[in-house]
Amino acid sequence: MEKIYKNQSLIYKCFLYVGTIFLIVFFFPKGGKFKYEFQKGKPWQYENLYAPFDFSIKKDVSEIEAEKQVVKNNHVDYYNYDQEVVKAVSNSFYADFEKTFNSLNLDEDKYSYLKSVGKEILKELYANGIIKKAKVTSKTKTFFLLRNNEAKELEFKNVTSLQSIDKTIVSVLRKKQLTSYTAKYKQLFFDIVKPNVFYNDNISKKSLNEELAKISVTRGTVDEGKLIIVKGEVVEAENYKILDSLKQEFESELWTENNYYVIVSGYTILVALVLLMLLLFLNKYRASVYKNNTKVTFIFFNILLMVFVTTMVIKYNEAYVYVVPLCILPLILKTFFDARLGLFVHVLTLLILGFVVPNSFEYIFLQIMAGIVTILTVSQLYKRANLFISVGQITLIYIVGYFAFHIIHEGNLNNMRAITFGVFLLNGMITLFVQPLIYIYEKIFGLVSDVSLLELSDTNSKLLKELSNKAPGTFHHSLQVANLAEAAAQEIGANAMLVRVGALYHDIGKMKNPTYFTENQVTNVNPHNEQTPIDSARIIINHVIDGIEIARKNNLPDRVIDFIRVHHGTSKVYYFYKKQTEIDDNVNEDDFRYPGPLPFSKETAILMMADAVEAASKSLKNPTFLMIDEFVDKIIDGQMRANQYSNANITFKEIVEIKKVLKLKLTNIYHLRIEYPE
Repeated sequence: MEKIYKNQSLIYKCFLYVGTIFLIVFFFPKGGKFKYEFQKGKPWQYENLYAPFDFSIKKDVSEIEAEKQVVKNNHVDYYNYDQEVVKAVSNSFYADFEKTFNSLNLDEDKYSYLKSVGKEILKELYANGIIKKAKVTSKTKTFFLLRNNEAKELEFKNVTSLQSIDKTIVSVLRKKQLTSYTAKYKQLFFDIVKPNVFYNDNISKKSLNEELAKISVTRGTVDEGKLIIVKGEVVEAENYKILDSLKQEFESELWTENNYYVIVSGYTILVALVLLMLLLFLNKYRASVYKNNTKVTFIFFNILLMVFVTTMVIKYNEAYVYVVPLCILPLILKTFFDARLGLFVHVLTLLILGFVVPNSFEYIFLQIMAGIVTILTVSQLYKRANLFISVGQITLIYIVGYFAFHIIHEGNLNNMRAITFGVFLLNGMITLFVQPLIYIYEKIFGLVSDVSLLELSDTNSKLLKELSNKAPGTFHHSLQVANLAEAAAQEIGANAMLVRVGALYHDIGKMKNPTYFTENQVTNVNPHNEQTPIDSARIIINHVIDGIEIARKNNLPDRVIDFIRVHHGTSKVYYFYKKQTEIDDNVNEDDFRYPGPLPFSKETAILMMADAVEAASKSLKNPTFLMIDEFVDKIIDGQMRANQYSNANITFKEIVEIKKVLKLKLTNIYHLRIEYPE
């Protein structure tokens, strides 16, 4: 159990490593991988290729769609002939005929003759039925009429429509030489005639689906042993289709029950190698990240998320693979870590995705270019304009790269799909979602970005307002330290914004007992006069612990709390230590020493220097250039002799540069100038 406890961090990384490998391989499409890479318009780089087995040449999507469209255009629809409507109209005919023609006072023979002519017109109208309006689902001029369980093919022009009823009436009456009765017959039939031919949606669709199902997805076969392509031959349209058909057949036959575990083990080994390279990189070049399991989990989670989203898009429709905003990955990692780590993880993620994406060379090339542009252009993410400009450049790289690849593959600008450019634009729009995503990651993983630091640097925030009210001298001191530290950080290339925020909050613990610190004493009453030196030192030292507690209570990030914890390192409260030595020769130095730890980064080291210099500068009376120069050297050199910077990755050259900045800033603060005459 003791060994497990000591190695729990390593054990966790092992579980994370194995779990990530399992999930990535699980997300991969279930299929083997063709051992040859080829692209249209590029020469075949391998030896002469012969067909390893018999296979069919598959038609591409455009060919199949064209054939489907031909079938749809030539498809003949089905219509029902409703006999019940004819019976109903016939029954109405007798009653309405009497009403219409009784007013003419015709003799019986004439009446009977006109009635028989009306029946003839009715029969003529319903010979092939009356259609209200043809539902044209194809370009054919014919249709099948279902009547008495029989289908008869007719032309639409042979069927009476509601608009052509009067033509049929006039035609019959002309033959009978009864045109004088045209108005009466039109009045009669317009009132009683109803359509009885209706579109049969069910049978029409069923018939169309049967015809579509007969379309073959292949055209011809390639026999085993036949030469497919020779070395150096350019892969053109016809050869490309044959090679693509062989690839699909090969991968489908390879992924069988017998080969399942063999192929999965191959994928597992390759993914394991990629993730192992990441862990080795972190261990060697980013030790602080490697030791932090939360940060390692964050990196692995983002890789897993990108692989998952990409594979889901490919399973849905591989044409939309560029919709996935893969540039979010280096952008986020640069925001929370650094550019080198962001680009390295981006490239490793692309190596994993190269197993599953179509045209892997083109995909990896475009994504690496976009990732490099992301790393080079994205800076100061808290400035909204920077993100928009960077996303615009990324989208432009995608479009230009796709344009170049299309020319290489096709040799012309034909068949360039506008939807692809829309996909790239959509990719850019989704990339803008990185702002809220960064906020979500900060809350989940406890990380800090420049956006959060900018919010924390607002002096109108609740905690800094409280500091300015309770300890105004300390607040002013913190502002001065922030300005000094920020300038020094910019000089040596450290994180200036992080240093500024750390400086603003480093002394918030003084709010608990503000009057015990000289900068907050506005009267001549000093509460330390009533305390022993040991008690006074304890109060001074405890402002670090109190500051940590206040910071925790107000949910300040750990990176900011680190500045509170280390800004005095393990230095002594020298004033009260000297007072105690005057009282007692046997003094325990640990009672007057800050608990630490020592500064562990350039930023925390800069704060310690700026804090000590600014606080001690208040004791200078009538400072001169030479006095400030010697004063800064004395303070910082004393800290170096006390080994306060032994854990910080800061060089002697950088310390010299920091001294120059601090001297210049202090000179400006005390604005040494000549006296004006009275």
